[in-house]
Amino acid sequence: MVNEHALTVSLEEFGLSKYEAQAYVALISRGTIAASELAYYSEIPRTKIYPTLLKLENKKLAIISKSKPIMCTAIAPEDAFDGIIHEQINKVNAMNSLVSKLKKTSEESRKSRGSEEKRYFHISANNVLTQLQTMIEGSKSSIKIMTDQWGFGLLAECKGQLQSVVRRNLDVKILVAPSQICSEAYRKIPDEIEIRSSDISQNCMIFDGTELLTINNENGKGAIFSSTEILGFNQEKIFSSIWKNAVKTKAFADMTKTEAQEIYKIIKTINEMGLTYILNSTINSKKLEFDMFKLLEKNGVSLKSKSLDDVIEMMDVILQITCSGHVNFEADTKNITVESKLNSGHSLPWVSILDGCLQKQGYKTRTIYQNNLQKGEKVHIKISKN
Repeated sequence: MVNEHALTVSLEEFGLSKYEAQAYVALISRGTIAASELAYYSEIPRTKIYPTLLKLENKKLAIISKSKPIMCTAIAPEDAFDGIIHEQINKVNAMNSLVSKLKKTSEESRKSRGSEEKRYFHISANNVLTQLQTMIEGSKSSIKIMTDQWGFGLLAECKGQLQSVVRRNLDVKILVAPSQICSEAYRKIPDEIEIRSSDISQNCMIFDGTELLTINNENGKGAIFSSTEILGFNQEKIFSSIWKNAVKTKAFADMTKTEAQEIYKIIKTINEMGLTYILNSTINSKKLEFDMFKLLEKNGVSLKSKSLDDVIEMMDVILQITCSGHVNFEADTKNITVESKLNSGHSLPWVSILDGCLQKQGYKTRTIYQNNLQKGEKVHIKISKN
C-alpha cells in the first residue's frame, strides 16, 4: 500500500503547502467527495479546508463544484503536474547552464594565474574515524591505502564498511608497516582484501583516484583533498611504486605474529642484498651456504636451531610470497623440489638457504636446476647422508 505520508512530504518538496499536499493526496485516494469529508480524511481543520481547496483550484490541481454541499475532485496527476514538471526541468537546465558558465570562468581564471588552487578540508581528531568510514562506504571504483601502525588500528574499526565494498567488488589494496603483519588489527581486515607490507611512515588513503584523506598520527587530525588531479596522480604513482615491491602477506594468514615477523625479516634481508649479488656469489663461491647463513645471522636471523621441517615450511611460505612458488619434500626419497613461476634464478637464494641447512645437519646435497620460459624454474635438491 502506498504511504500517504510519504506522498505528502514529496508534494511539499514540489512547492505545495502542507495542507495543500494533504488535501490533494486525500482526493486522489478517495475520488470525488464533499469538502466536509475531505477535512476529515485529510486531517485539515474545517476552517482551513475551503481556503485550501481554492488554492488547489488556482494551481489547477482540483475542481470545486458550485452546488451545495460543495464537492471536490482532484485533477489527474498526469495532467495536474505537467506544468510543474516542465517548470522543474527548466530550472535544472538553467542551473546546468549556470554551472557551465561558472566552470568556464573558473578555468579561465586558473589559466590567467598559471596555477590551480587546491581545496582541502580539515577534520578534527574526533571526526576522523566517521569520515574514513563514510569515504570507504561511498567509494565507487577503488581504494588504495598506505597506513602505519596508528592508522591501521583506525582502519580496523572500519570492518563493516570494508566488507561492504568487498561485496561490491571494488579494487581495494592496503599497504601496512611490517610490524602490523598478523597483528590484531590485521586479523580484522576482510580476507578478500589484499594486504602488502613495506616500510610505511604515513597515513594516506586514495578513494577512486580523486579524493585523498591524510591523517596525522601525532594528533589524530585529518585533511581531505578533493579535485586535486596533480596531487592524486602523484600519490597514485607513489602507491603503485611501493606496492610493486612490497611483500605479499596472504601466505602469513595462519601464522603467529612472531613467525610472520621472522619470515618478513628474512625476505627483506635477501631482497636488500639484491638478487644479482646472490647470483654472482653462486658462480664465485663454492661455499655459498655459509655466506647465506652469515648474511642472515648478521641481520639477526638464525636458522641453526630450526629443524629441517621448520626450514622447509618457512621456505615454502617465502617461495609463495616472492615467486608464486612452492617447496615440496618427498618423504620416500628424502629429496626436495623447489618450484618458482618466475625465471632467471629468483628461487636460488631460497635454494641456497635450504642447501645450507641440510649440510649443517649432516646431509650431502646435489642440486639440479631446470628452467622453462613458459612454466618457470624448478630446482631439485638430491639428499644423501654423509
